[in-house]
Amino acid sequence: MDFLDQIIQGDCEEVLKTLPDNSIDLIFTSPPYADQRAKTYGGIKPDQYVDWFIPKAAQFLRVLKPTGTFVLNIKERVVKGERHTYVIDLILRMREQGWLWTEEFVWHKKNSYPGKWPNRFRDNWERLIQFNKEKSFKMYQEAVMVPIGDWAKERLAKLSDTDKIRDESRAGSGFGKNVSNWVGRDMVYPTNVLHLATETGNKNHSAVFPRDLPAWFIRLFTKPGDIVLDPFVGSGTTALAALQLGRHFVGIDISNEYVELSNERISETQLRFPAIAEKKEKYSVSKNGKRPKK
Repeated sequence: MDFLDQIIQGDCEEVLKTLPDNSIDLIFTSPPYADQRAKTYGGIKPDQYVDWFIPKAAQFLRVLKPTGTFVLNIKERVVKGERHTYVIDLILRMREQGWLWTEEFVWHKKNSYPGKWPNRFRDNWERLIQFNKEKSFKMYQEAVMVPIGDWAKERLAKLSDTDKIRDESRAGSGFGKNVSNWVGRDMVYPTNVLHLATETGNKNHSAVFPRDLPAWFIRLFTKPGDIVLDPFVGSGTTALAALQLGRHFVGIDISNEYVELSNERISETQLRFPAIAEKKEKYSVSKNGKRPKK
């Protein structure tokens, strides 16, 4: 698999046609939102967004393993005073395409600065939508457990003996009301809301999420040695997170500038962490998806 640990220049829809079926464990990406990154992607209009994305999603569906997961970071755009429905429309079209809409996560931006418009306030969150090919997929929930802190002590102190022995949730949604399950625990499972600051150190890309964001999902849905794909890799944040966690990465971007930036960041990381550095040939793929001759 000579596409492993490479940042590939080209249109992801065409580049992915060169990858084998069922070869990717996790797809994590943040494509350009409607009318954004106009210099790079031409600024896809909200009304055209679904038709632009669906052919790419068909390739994602093909290369993803049956046990794999696709996490899509996307956000609505406000048009003429109301939120456009292209995200909802995209979810519905992807379900028709064969995807399962399994879960939705919220990224709460802890350092979002205040702001308002005449009819709304500034968003300080973005959604991450989880899609799967099958109902049974790889998921390692213990890998993202968090410290319980003082919550259990405070909660248990206020409960009667009867409260502490309530039944488990019949819906299979965790510990339910049987709060005694929390006694003696240092770590607990998180919610689907991630509280992370936005990336402020990288000024060379218009839409940089923090490295902890893809890292969280990489830990949740993959094991060391698995393959992580970002088809809109931008400045390489997903690839860097995969590299540092001992996973293989495949990054694709149509912008040669971003490909060069990603490779620079990866090289710097490999110098800082020589244990994970490997000398690998970097190559680019043209927009027709073919590898150039040497």
